[in-house]
Amino acid sequence: MTRREFAKGLTGVAGGLLAAGAANGKHSSSRENSRPAGKEDTTVGSLTDVGGLKVGHFTDTRRPTGCTVVLCEDGAVAGVDVRGGAPGTRETDLLNPVNTVQQIYGLCLSGGSAFGLDAASGVMRYLDEKGIGFPVSRSIHVPIVPAAVLFDLEVGNWKIRPTAESGYEACKNASPGPVVEGSVGAGAGATIGKMFGPQFAMKSGLGTASIRAGNTGVIVAAMVAANGVGDVYDPQSGKILAGARSENGKGFRDTMKQIRAGYAVSMASMGKNTTIGVVATNASLTKAEATKVAQMTHDGYARAINPVHTPFDGDTVFALSTGALKEGVHVGSIGALAAEAMSEAIVRAVMNATGIPGYPSYRDLQK
Repeated sequence: MTRREFAKGLTGVAGGLLAAGAANGKHSSSRENSRPAGKEDTTVGSLTDVGGLKVGHFTDTRRPTGCTVVLCEDGAVAGVDVRGGAPGTRETDLLNPVNTVQQIYGLCLSGGSAFGLDAASGVMRYLDEKGIGFPVSRSIHVPIVPAAVLFDLEVGNWKIRPTAESGYEACKNASPGPVVEGSVGAGAGATIGKMFGPQFAMKSGLGTASIRAGNTGVIVAAMVAANGVGDVYDPQSGKILAGARSENGKGFRDTMKQIRAGYAVSMASMGKNTTIGVVATNASLTKAEATKVAQMTHDGYARAINPVHTPFDGDTVFALSTGALKEGVHVGSIGALAAEAMSEAIVRAVMNATGIPGYPSYRDLQK
C-alpha cells in the first residue's frame, strides 16, 4: 500500500468515525507546480485553514534569521512532544496534561538558538496589551506563550538574532490568511543536510500544509521550520529533495547511505540543528489527547527527514486544538492525519526555500 492509498483510507476512517458522532506578510506563496514533475500535490493549504488561528512572520534579512508566531486569541488546548537531544524551549512544562493551565493564547517559533527564546516575550507583550491571557483574577490576565527555537547562528552574523521586538512585530503581521512559505520567519536561517559540514548543506525554510478529512468537517494542519542535520525526502517517491550535496554540488551524498558505510559512526559532530513545528485541528481535544497528537506527528518528521531526532537536533512539535468542531473524533486518526500534514509541510519548506550564498536551495539545483 502506498502512502497516498493509506492517506485516502485514513480519510475514510475519520469520516466514518465522525459520521457516527455526527496571510500574513506582504507576499503570496505560489502552490502550483511545487512538487517534482509528475507528482500530484493534493495536500495544500496552510495552518490558518484551522479557524481561529493567525500566523505572522518577522524576517531579519541582514543575516538572515527570524521568528514566526501563531496567535490563538480565543485560547487553544495545547500539547507538546520533544524528541531531539538538544532542545530550546519555553513554557512546555505548562502543557503537561497534569498541570493546571488548560489553554494557550500564542506560540512562538524562532531562529537564534537560545537567544531566540526572547521573541516570546514580545508575543506576551502584544497579548497583554490586548488583555488576552490566563485569568489569574478579574483584572489580571497572563498570556501563556510556549516557544521553541532552532539553531541558525552559523548562517551570517550570529550577533543578529530575534528579540522581543521581533516577536512583537510578528504579532503585528499576523493574519488569518494563507501563510507565506519559504525563507521567512523561523525558517529564514534554516538549512538542511549538515552532517558533512556547512559547505555541503542546503537552504531550507518554513512550510505549511493542511488536510480536510472528506466531508467530516475535520481540518488538520501543520507548519514547520525544517532545520535538520539529515536529508529531506519526498515521502511519496522516496527521493531526496534536499540535503548533503556531493563534491560537485549537483547531486546528493545520501547521508544514511554514508552512515551505513561507517561514516560518523565512531567520530564527528553532526552540527547544531533542530526542526520545530506545530499542528492544529478544529477538532475538540483534551490536553492529553493533544499531547498524543504531538507525539504521533513526529512520524511525519521521520517520513521526510533522515536521520532525525539525533542528539544534535532539538526536534519539537506543538499540537493545538481550537475545539470549534464539537463532534467526537478518533484521536488516533487525528494524529495520523497530523503526521501526513507535517511530512508535506517539511517537503514544502525545502521546495519553497530561497538560496543564499553558500547554501543553494532545491530550486537552485533544478536550474
